[in-house]
Amino acid sequence: MKITRREFNKVTIAAGALLAGSGLPVVAGPAGVIKRPIPSTGEMIPVIGLGTNRYGVGESANVRAPLKEALARFHEWGGALIDTAPSYRTSESVLGDLMGELGIRDDMFVATKVDKESPAEVDSQMADSQRKLRTDSFELMQVHNVRYWQTSLPVLREWKEQGLVKYIGITTSRSSEYEELEKAMQAEDMDFVQLNYSLEQRESAERLLPLAADRGMAVIINRAFGGGRIFEAVGDQPLPDWAQELGITSWAQFLLKYALSHPAATVAIPGMTKARHVDDNFGAGHGPMPGAAQRAQMEAFYDAL
Repeated sequence: MKITRREFNKVTIAAGALLAGSGLPVVAGPAGVIKRPIPSTGEMIPVIGLGTNRYGVGESANVRAPLKEALARFHEWGGALIDTAPSYRTSESVLGDLMGELGIRDDMFVATKVDKESPAEVDSQMADSQRKLRTDSFELMQVHNVRYWQTSLPVLREWKEQGLVKYIGITTSRSSEYEELEKAMQAEDMDFVQLNYSLEQRESAERLLPLAADRGMAVIINRAFGGGRIFEAVGDQPLPDWAQELGITSWAQFLLKYALSHPAATVAIPGMTKARHVDDNFGAGHGPMPGAAQRAQMEAFYDAL
């Protein structure tokens, strides 16, 4: 079922009232994690996803063991969206193997990407991802880093029409691609857009995030930790006292809650290669989210570092 933008706006406005007022999440998942709707269908997904650009390891069971533990913990927390790409070395194959060993594929929202130019190459690359990820279909297929979107998107739509892809989208992680991304977002109807947004890198909030909301596109936030500068800047200093009001117990949660509290944000995909990273990051998917005043307070705190 496709919901209208007006209906989606009603949902997000109501959600905003809850977040800014009582501090309660809109919907709680199996483990209490907040869920948000995908605008094009209304399907709910947990706000904490998994980025896997560091899952491109070898075949050794010892090397894969911490990744398997992290993926199992991600599933236990009620996580769903896993983002990968053919360019992340062996990540697709590793994920395919680990999901198979854990028996969790049916519970996962698998998102991968294409970065080829010709329709034949795009088709071949997606078929290769099917094999590596051990799946017949994908929840989300994305054009990677805005590359060849004019020739790639028609192929993604064909796969969607065939039931092999549920949603389609486009990604970037750098501001140098924002102009081209904006062109694609204005020209094409897509379900998802993925981009970088953080306390350190806020430029996407100027035009792209509002455009995604206006166009009814779900937003996947990558690089929510920015370039990592804040971790160096804060060092061992304690969190500000007011962070406790948001249930924040770590700097990672501080950054994730800031990114996720943007009204257009749907899900963030921090990299998590260890179970303890999963436990920490999922803390940001529970409890109240920052309202406008608290977001401004977070920005002022960061800017003063």
